[in-house]
Amino acid sequence: MNILVVKDYEEMSEKAAHIVVGKILSKPDSVLGLATGSTPIGLYRKLMDFYNCGLVSFAETITFNLDEYIGLSADCSQSYAMFMKNNLFNHIDIKRENCNIPSGTINDRSKECQYYEKKIKAHGGIDLQILGIGRNGHIGFNEPDVKFEAQTHIVKLDEQTIFDNARFFERSEDVPKSAISMGIKTIMQSRKIVLLASGKEKADAVFGMVKGQITPKLPASVLQLHPNVTLIVDEDAYSKINNNK
Repeated sequence: MNILVVKDYEEMSEKAAHIVVGKILSKPDSVLGLATGSTPIGLYRKLMDFYNCGLVSFAETITFNLDEYIGLSADCSQSYAMFMKNNLFNHIDIKRENCNIPSGTINDRSKECQYYEKKIKAHGGIDLQILGIGRNGHIGFNEPDVKFEAQTHIVKLDEQTIFDNARFFERSEDVPKSAISMGIKTIMQSRKIVLLASGKEKADAVFGMVKGQITPKLPASVLQLHPNVTLIVDEDAYSKINNNK
């Protein structure tokens, strides 16, 4: 695992943007795996800056998002589909037909999971996967004790995840309790993974991911087994590792 320790969130976002842009410049039709939540917002702003400066085009790029809440339609203000439109897609030249996000409202959820997996494979797999990490060590919405061999699937969200995500909703009771998510196996099949972590509240999870036992109890720990992972982490999120050297 390649670890880049940076000063703060801003530098973390810039480093990640350089990696993404470099990948697209070398392969314009790259398949990107994208994350949501507060962590990648800075990265997406940097990508918009590169695009607005004429340094990169996303016209051939294909994206697959990690997850979507069950029960929220794509036009719901709190859906991850809307998050991606507001924070990236509406501001760059990516083709909407190339933006893939699992449906949170389809009746046959099992079929949707299978369809999403087949579509990823049909595009040759994910070239570069962006990840954040939850305080409980989840990646995507793969909560502790989710099996490593899981592909795209329906997950029940942990209380910690529901609590953390409540800040994005007007009322805590409005937070969905389940989601459709790429599985650990799907994520691990990506050719390159970049995980971003910022803030002291992520320090325990980062320590477990890097130094801990590989266990489904801390899903991100499986990344120790991937041959091409870059962790971009600010000093606060890396503090537990620094203190244990």
